[in-house]
Amino acid sequence: MEMHFATVWEAITDEIGDATALVHGTTRRTWTQYDDRAARMAAAFVDAGLQPDSKIGLYLYNCNEYMEAQYAGFKMRGVPVNVNYRYLDEELWYLLDNSDAEALVFHSSLGDRVARVATRLPKLKLLIEVDDGGAGQVPTARRYEEAIANHDPMPRITRSENDIYMLYTGGTTGMPKGVMYAMGGMTGGFITSGFPLLGAVPPSDAALVAPIVGDAVRSGKQTVSIPSCPLMHGTGVWLGGFIPHLMGGTVVTLPSRSLDSDELLTTVQNEHATSVVIVGDSFAKPIVRALETAIAAGTPYDTSSIQMVISSGVMWTAEVKEQMLDLIPQAMLIDAIGSTEGSMGTQISMRGMAIETAKFSQAATTKVFTDDDREVLPGSGEVGLVAAGGNVPLGYFKDSEKSARTFRVIRGERYSFPGDMATVNADGTLVLLGRGSQVINTAGEKVFPEEVEEAVKRSAGVLDCLVVGIDDDKFGQSVTAVASLAEGATVDEATVIASVKEQLAGFKAPKRVVFVASVPRAPNGKADYKAAKQYALDALGKS
Repeated sequence: MEMHFATVWEAITDEIGDATALVHGTTRRTWTQYDDRAARMAAAFVDAGLQPDSKIGLYLYNCNEYMEAQYAGFKMRGVPVNVNYRYLDEELWYLLDNSDAEALVFHSSLGDRVARVATRLPKLKLLIEVDDGGAGQVPTARRYEEAIANHDPMPRITRSENDIYMLYTGGTTGMPKGVMYAMGGMTGGFITSGFPLLGAVPPSDAALVAPIVGDAVRSGKQTVSIPSCPLMHGTGVWLGGFIPHLMGGTVVTLPSRSLDSDELLTTVQNEHATSVVIVGDSFAKPIVRALETAIAAGTPYDTSSIQMVISSGVMWTAEVKEQMLDLIPQAMLIDAIGSTEGSMGTQISMRGMAIETAKFSQAATTKVFTDDDREVLPGSGEVGLVAAGGNVPLGYFKDSEKSARTFRVIRGERYSFPGDMATVNADGTLVLLGRGSQVINTAGEKVFPEEVEEAVKRSAGVLDCLVVGIDDDKFGQSVTAVASLAEGATVDEATVIASVKEQLAGFKAPKRVVFVASVPRAPNGKADYKAAKQYALDALGKS
């Protein structure tokens, strides 16, 4: 039996068919229903002429249909492709054209954008519309539920561990790129990550997965996961969807299309969620506020079911972790560093432990290399690029040049270099400094924005912050903070700058602080440095 998401999930269905697989609002699907609907959608894909390796765009908000259509693609050996639901016409066209998409599953509320680009995509063979109340504006699109009803389930097939899994990057360092993995490595890697959480040894034989999962679920150990961030990004779909499903878990998605902390906590309470997936401080802070507000009102949320809160992609500061552990004391906080291109390390925090920001235990396959490919020695103080080994991507889709730069072989081992920089402590732990592409060069010194952002956010009244470099005749680049304030707070620029100077070397402190209503971030909480820099330029009259 091959290590392949679809094949393993089919076996899990046969083992625990009556258990709940998906929840969205009031709609619940058992594993048997999940598998059946995915098989019917897979038949619709095949009927439209899609074949193994055909690309299938998912232009959807979080919903059961996202997971079903993705599973359907895996079943027929296609390649589901994540599409950012914020993309407008040209961005949408670029990604669908770049990915060679032959099918697109989309929410009807996004149909106007689809209608404007579909005629420019000659490879598109099938459009399927998920009704979310938006006006149907694509006459050639088939309705999702009709496609399900009008097809018999596709028979199960033998698949290959060499089938391609692909996830597009968020485009924060250039145009979005399709990162390709071998399906066997992805499936096996996630089983290795998830099974210890069940108290089980990860099996190397895919045929052993379902029996272990069945025993765990029947003994009351079914995982209930809420990805509170978008499934269209790796953090949401990998940590909140794939790993729980490989453990026979339930994936609960929230109807709101941006974080509503009260909705999340109500759902935790109602569904007895065991795991919540967030994205750093940008999600953790509002959740903490909602918990505190409910306690003050005498109506605290029941969060006793939560065993884990998992984050990746954005800094999760020690102070906010401590606040969360005070409110959810039984939880294990798992802070994972990684990117679409690879996983690099974790920090696990529990109540009573000393917690440090951006300090992580290296994965066994993670190393840090200098520019000349020397390995950074623990305790040396040298700064290097983090290299993720193990399940390394095959490359970027249709971009051999960038693939060669990012995925390299050093002394016989293949590594992914996503661009993160770090030092290595004497005890072997990683201290993450940030992306090299965002480093600010000021007066001959290098400043990593994340370090300054953390210091700014410690200033009383500051809610969020991004730090950018603005061209400056005197300094080369001037460190500039773009910050938002907590509701009702009054903070001035001089106070913030003085606060940072108490924490960091003077050259790292912002020369200017620009206050905005909301710090620009993508739906997954990741920093939008391009927008932040434009805010700063506009405010400083340098546009």
